[in-house]
Amino acid sequence: MTSPATIPPLTGTITVEVPIERAFRVFTDAFGSWWPAEYHIGQTDMATAILEPRAGGRWYEQGSDGSQCDWGRVLAWEPPHRLVVTWQINGQWQYDPDPEHASEIEVRFSADGPEQTSVNLEHRHLERLVDGQALRDGITGGGGWSSLLELFAKAATNQT
Repeated sequence: MTSPATIPPLTGTITVEVPIERAFRVFTDAFGSWWPAEYHIGQTDMATAILEPRAGGRWYEQGSDGSQCDWGRVLAWEPPHRLVVTWQINGQWQYDPDPEHASEIEVRFSADGPEQTSVNLEHRHLERLVDGQALRDGITGGGGWSSLLELFAKAATNQT
């Protein structure tokens, strides 16, 4: 059996003018405050996106009707420096419960000083996804992770 060809990872980097602890908190605890509501896969409009603050936690959306739709799981929870989650959304923009089909998103937070943080994101192992190249193309066509990191940066600098 041959393994699928490697699909290059998606990356994004941004510097935010907030302390590292705040950057991590806004990225994780306030995830639903900056993630665009139109970026959802559930059957109903998304009310919020939730990232449970622990290894083994869920990463999911909650619909306006209270329904929930998983996106993946938290693999590593290392505040305020590192977060790794599975991305279990395939190239048809549907949740895939098989962990063998999961890609990974690693986010690293590095203090550049007391009031400045670099945030580096890598979305890797896209070849594990069903239709991973289609998903990569869709994310890239939508501005990629860089556009989402810009939304995060605005939220981080505006929240207290």
